[in-house]
Amino acid sequence: MAKEISLRVFNQRLAERLRVAQAEAAPASRLGVETAGARWLLRLEDAGEVLPVPRLWSVPLTQPWFLGIANIRGNLASVVDFSAFMGGQPTPLTPESRLVLLAERFRAASALVVSRLLGLKYLQQMTPLATGTGAGGASDWPWLGPAYRDQGDGGVREWRELDIAALTTQESFLQVGL
Repeated sequence: MAKEISLRVFNQRLAERLRVAQAEAAPASRLGVETAGARWLLRLEDAGEVLPVPRLWSVPLTQPWFLGIANIRGNLASVVDFSAFMGGQPTPLTPESRLVLLAERFRAASALVVSRLLGLKYLQQMTPLATGTGAGGASDWPWLGPAYRDQGDGGVREWRELDIAALTTQESFLQVGL
């Protein structure tokens, strides 16, 4: 004989289980990319899509880090070499290079070129570093998020989170003209 349970008791138990499930920390995963030897973490909701670098059309009289325009399924996207934008060496375009389209919510049809995709990374498996340490650390770059360290195949690796929302509001990122 099935045990009878009131609808109120059932709802209370369900609400309690939902509260417990929400309280448990969901795995905080990030998309790992590399450019110019530096490792970066991107929030999954900030990266609209990752794809091989398509044909690029250059635009005259633009910053050296602005690679041009790409046609992505009929939509034009501006393409930025993230390493060069950060003052590093230009990213060589190889078969491993990837274009990271920024999420549509940023209302900037833009993409970043990175050297290669490193897959999903979990913050729970990393050690946070003190502010001002790790890759970067320049206070005049508000798009630099927290720094982390993890243990990889080749030893200790440092990562820096990239705050796409902060990057897309910076005048230096938005002004591609010379």
